[in-house]
Amino acid sequence: METLKYKVITGKSQYRAYCNTLEQLVFSGLEDRNTKDEIALLTLLIEKWDADHNTFSELTPVQLLHSLIKDNNLKAKDLVGILDISKGYVSDILNCRKGLSKEVIRKLAEHFKVSQEAFNRPYKLTFPKNSRLKNASVMNTTKELARLKRA
Repeated sequence: METLKYKVITGKSQYRAYCNTLEQLVFSGLEDRNTKDEIALLTLLIEKWDADHNTFSELTPVQLLHSLIKDNNLKAKDLVGILDISKGYVSDILNCRKGLSKEVIRKLAEHFKVSQEAFNRPYKLTFPKNSRLKNASVMNTTKELARLKRA
């Protein structure tokens, strides 16, 4: 009997290996039927692992980001290069003073290989100017602050 190339994911190291393999396949440029099938299978196995083991819905996007930073042995300063943003903005995000922009959400999801929805959820900001806002999807932009003052 032929041994299977891929099996159901049973651990984090296997999960990371499958994610790396999937990334290589996606960026390989190969578009033959076998490559497409392999991509589809790896995607299915990875999504199954994510659904069973990740509790994204229980964490705020910032808590999730802190967890991913810790799990990947990163530091806040590493996000500056990954996200191509200033260290001040990284600090504001990690301390819930500013919300995540669409571009930052896209880059985080791509880098950590998670769905964008994991980061694109409302959460409370702690910055005093933002305290009256319901969630981080409305950041302290000049336009928003002016609109709130008029209301």
